[in-house]
Amino acid sequence: MPDVMSSKRLIGVGMGPGDPELVTVKGVNALRAADVVVVPVMAAFDGKDGGERGRAEATVLHYVGQEKVVRVVFALNERTDRARRATAWDAAGERVAQLLAEHSRVAFATIGDPNVYSTFTYLAQTIAELVPGTVVETVPGITAMQDLAARSGAVLTEGTEPLTLVPVTAGAAALKEALAGPGTVVAYKFGRQAQEVAEALRETGRIDDAVWGSALGLPEESVRPASELGEAALPYLSTLIAPAPRDGGRGGKL
Repeated sequence: MPDVMSSKRLIGVGMGPGDPELVTVKGVNALRAADVVVVPVMAAFDGKDGGERGRAEATVLHYVGQEKVVRVVFALNERTDRARRATAWDAAGERVAQLLAEHSRVAFATIGDPNVYSTFTYLAQTIAELVPGTVVETVPGITAMQDLAARSGAVLTEGTEPLTLVPVTAGAAALKEALAGPGTVVAYKFGRQAQEVAEALRETGRIDDAVWGSALGLPEESVRPASELGEAALPYLSTLIAPAPRDGGRGGKL
């Protein structure tokens, strides 16, 4: 007799940074093969669905119908109250566990890649405890730094250069330390600390070649030189690329 639990699958599907054309063929196939597609929803102040359609959901709806989509509230905007965040994760996990009890294939759509700063990581850990034996899979997605590099012409790495990815939610000091190094530095989620990021770039002499972007592939897209960063806050999901210093000519970093 087959093991019922082993037939359960939770698939994290990377939806890319927002441009529907950047979802991979494998990602689209995973969405269409799933029984339901879970999309994360930001919690309102009362912890319930705030009603706003997120970027992942908007992208999913280019490929599957609304009737297949299940909105699940996550504490996406909770940074300080660990108890509230844990409670929200538990509730979300229980909802997805319920869906797995009803369906054999549940997909979770996440912006970017499911293994890069994704809520899917926490969901998978919770499901492993709530629904033992569930097979967890991921389908990679194009990241914001790749999309910004393509749209701006910034080269992420050459030869032996390292590449450092820093979430500015960890503080500007971590970014400054990375900028003092030799390789390209990418900063995620820096919009609310745009002024501190600009100061770090100037202090380390890295501002001239740096670029930033937000809402990539969407009508409100903005891709601009970092030298134009001011005091105004930017969208939370803004991305910055500060390319490595390169003065050795073609192939100088080989």
